[in-house]
Amino acid sequence: MKIKKPTFWDYKQPNFLSYLLLPFSLPIIINNLFLDLKKNEKKNQATKNICVGNIYIGGTAKTPLSIKIDQILKDLNFKTATIKKFYKDQADEQKILSKKTKLYCFKTRQKALNEAIKDEVEVAIFDDGLQDRSINYDLKFVCFNNITWIGNGLLIPAGPLREKLKSILKYDAIFLNGNDENTSKLKLEIRKYNKKIEIFETYYRPINIKEFDKNEKYLIFSGIGNPDSFKKTLIKNKLHIIKEFKFPDHHKYTFKDINKIKLAAKTLNAKILTTEKDYVKLPNDVDIKFLEIELAIKQENRLINFLRLNI
Repeated sequence: MKIKKPTFWDYKQPNFLSYLLLPFSLPIIINNLFLDLKKNEKKNQATKNICVGNIYIGGTAKTPLSIKIDQILKDLNFKTATIKKFYKDQADEQKILSKKTKLYCFKTRQKALNEAIKDEVEVAIFDDGLQDRSINYDLKFVCFNNITWIGNGLLIPAGPLREKLKSILKYDAIFLNGNDENTSKLKLEIRKYNKKIEIFETYYRPINIKEFDKNEKYLIFSGIGNPDSFKKTLIKNKLHIIKEFKFPDHHKYTFKDINKIKLAAKTLNAKILTTEKDYVKLPNDVDIKFLEIELAIKQENRLINFLRLNI
């Protein structure tokens, strides 16, 4: 979904505008009720299915986690693939998944899965799709960002949630993504709804950080679900950020956008840096570099054992 989040979505408490929009959440509530009543399709035993999704819209590290799980399972000698439903405005994530995994991307997830089964894929990792009941998943993972968490706790459009937090009763594990924030309160809140759910913590690990001079000034830009995570990762690695441009998630850059960014960088005598997700949408340009990251799992061995037991 291409969307620039309203600021009030991430307030810790709902404000007047949230309450004003509350009646418009009714279609989401009704849809979720129907989804809960709908039976999953019969499981196809030809492949195991893992869904990496969210209930908070955007910026929860679904795609990096899908890639990470794919890598872990490959190391365990499984024949794996990722699956993503085709959306025209999500070419960025599709390109990254194609580069780092074997991707099946079609207009329906079932079609993509059928193609993976034909190729004798043993484990299919779905990037998004928790609310899709046409697939019977063996494992369902929910991703959150430590800072934004569940925002104001309300459903779209009053807040950023597709489902209420209590929906985690239906899922197998939660992944909390961040930069070493204290997550004890989040874990206590999670345990109120699901005492048995597995909780894993993740963070972004820069791969090419040594390519960037810490004595330089940097102008950064991004069109991702949670741009603050990108900025915090750079600051954590001691890069000097002097200006930032934020665009909506999955933003399609125009020449006007790029010229504006370059002019600002030239005026500030700064280098330009963006995310890999944004970079794949740009024409080749020597003036713009990207930070390549991978998702690191704290206590990764625990996740490996969990996957071994459940796949």
